Amino acid sequence: MMVFGKSLSEYIRFQRVVLGLILVVGLARLFLSLAGTSNDVVKFLSMTVVGLAAIFYYGIRVHTSGFGTYKHLLPLLFIQNVLANTIAIAGILIARFSGHPNVFTAPEFGGATRTRWHILGHVGIGMILASLVGWLVACVVMWVTKKVAGGKQPQPATA
Repeated sequence: MMVFGKSLSEYIRFQRVVLGLILVVGLARLFLSLAGTSNDVVKFLSMTVVGLAAIFYYGIRVHTSGFGTYKHLLPLLFIQNVLANTIAIAGILIARFSGHPNVFTAPEFGGATRTRWHILGHVGIGMILASLVGWLVACVVMWVTKKVAGGKQPQPATA
């Protein structure tokens, strides 16, 4: 599957460290919560913080590495948001069908909402809207990076 002239595997390869961090943090958050660790402790494992840091990282690294342009930021952010929100949705579904509440269904994290609306919120706001807003921020970061680093984009290394 090609998106803006790059394959899905190229995007995933470029962001593999970020995706790995999101996966580790998200699963640790879920499993610690299911094991009975207090939400006051688990809340410090934040996929959101990893995702926010990635917005700035992508804004700088996409240009300086020669990976791409402004349009290539959007698939990167969408992929990471799909992963993070899929983990959250899995936590919501585990609580719904197994009866094991966890951090993703805690009232302070949206758990007081009906399951259907909570999941739709993760899809609509978490995956789509967050990707678009993150893309705008990453574009500003890339614009600043271009001004600071110079307008020339390095050529990617050929294999």
